[in-house]
Amino acid sequence: MPAGSLIAFTAAATLLTITPGLDTALVLRTAAAEGKRKAFAAALGIGLGCLAWGTIVAFGLGALLQASTLAYRALKWIGAAYLVWLGVQLIRTQRTELDQPDTVRAGEASVWLQRGLLTNLLNPKVGIFYISFLPQFIPAGVDVRAMTLLLATIHVMLGLAWFALLIGATAPLGRALRRPGTIRALDRLTGGVFLLFGVKLALSRT
Repeated sequence: MPAGSLIAFTAAATLLTITPGLDTALVLRTAAAEGKRKAFAAALGIGLGCLAWGTIVAFGLGALLQASTLAYRALKWIGAAYLVWLGVQLIRTQRTELDQPDTVRAGEASVWLQRGLLTNLLNPKVGIFYISFLPQFIPAGVDVRAMTLLLATIHVMLGLAWFALLIGATAPLGRALRRPGTIRALDRLTGGVFLLFGVKLALSRT
């Protein structure tokens, strides 16, 4: 594998990973309000969503989003509706207490894994991003499918490492961040972010 391309991609992907966005908001809010286990589940779901898009692009199916306006718009509206729904649910929530992280059951964690997965999987911009971004780091003469999967995997690993740092930094503040008033503020703030991203996605022309 060409080392230069991998180094360049890793540097670029690292900068993109640490840029605050929807995924960061989801993980930070979950870590602060729900505990580290659910936050790690959400982070894993986000990673799986990115890996799924990487696989789709690697096998050429992602090109459908570029070629078919109907397919892109359908997925865009589904993704926007999902983000708006999540935002409304968070804003409407009136919680005063939370589960302790150590008592989280597997079924509860799976809900957050699913949320992280769907947040990325239903966002066609992630697919378009992979289609336009990854090829820039694939030199001539290599197996395009294998290289695409490798780059997507590197991106996912960088994301998981970053989320682990965020969760670790949030954990010591867990007691203060779990106060009823703080929880309500976090729910509304994160819900507003999700609504904003949902509306932005719905109104986007590309």
